[in-house]
Amino acid sequence: MTTAALLRPDVSPKAVESFRNTGCDIQIQASLEDSEHYSAALILGGDGTIHRHLPQLYKYRIPALVVPRGSGNDFAKALGIANEETALRAWREFCFSGKNLREIDLGIVKTGEQETFFCCVVGAGLDSAANVRANQMPAWLRGSAGYFIAALQSLASFQPVEIAVVADAQEIRRSGFFVAVGNAHRYGRGMKVTPQAQLDDGLLDVCLVGKMSRLKLLFCLPTVFFGAHVRIKHVEYFQAPAVRIETGRPLEVYADGEYAGKTPIEISLLPRALKVIVPA
Repeated sequence: MTTAALLRPDVSPKAVESFRNTGCDIQIQASLEDSEHYSAALILGGDGTIHRHLPQLYKYRIPALVVPRGSGNDFAKALGIANEETALRAWREFCFSGKNLREIDLGIVKTGEQETFFCCVVGAGLDSAANVRANQMPAWLRGSAGYFIAALQSLASFQPVEIAVVADAQEIRRSGFFVAVGNAHRYGRGMKVTPQAQLDDGLLDVCLVGKMSRLKLLFCLPTVFFGAHVRIKHVEYFQAPAVRIETGRPLEVYADGEYAGKTPIEISLLPRALKVIVPA
């Protein structure tokens, strides 16, 4: 079995060595352009690294193992891969039996003529403003409490905006701080913004945080780490196979922590379109 190893830029090629003891031919590559040669992909990085390779993983249906080497690693943890040791055990099982495969949904964001794949969460509003700040932080800070700190900083200046979410021929329209649409249940290094999301149920989970006092929102932000924010009366939470989001002013949209355009946007799913290697 020939495997492509795709590394985050600051990950040393030596990190691949522990995965070579399984008898697989592992080749370090920059992309999956020649994917017909590969039976699987090792992705050593975080959500941003995975995000960049989603188009080729989908196109060629290559099973991928995510080795958490990024600042957030939310996708890996959503798959049950908490650390590199867990990833290595999953890899050994895959090389031995090939049975620990899972097919999960793949999200698509459409902004005008542009389409962007995502695996975790799409956000617009306060959380996108926080993303901009977090992406400018040093890696050591971004890998700890960076996103939460960025959210607190953004709260001081972000002005609520009218947000309309259209799904299943129904529309929810209100002034709010942000809307997040999840295929996975977490983003921002452990913030469970869409806590009921399942990776393979064919549904998007939508969380719309309406207008409230900044003081109340400040106290509510920590509850996102536990998914308890969905019980707040200012929060709308529901599921749908596809949604359209329009806003009173154009908002930047981030998917898996990466810029994906501006509102208005349409978000949908490709059911069971991504093959991932998971713990046995």
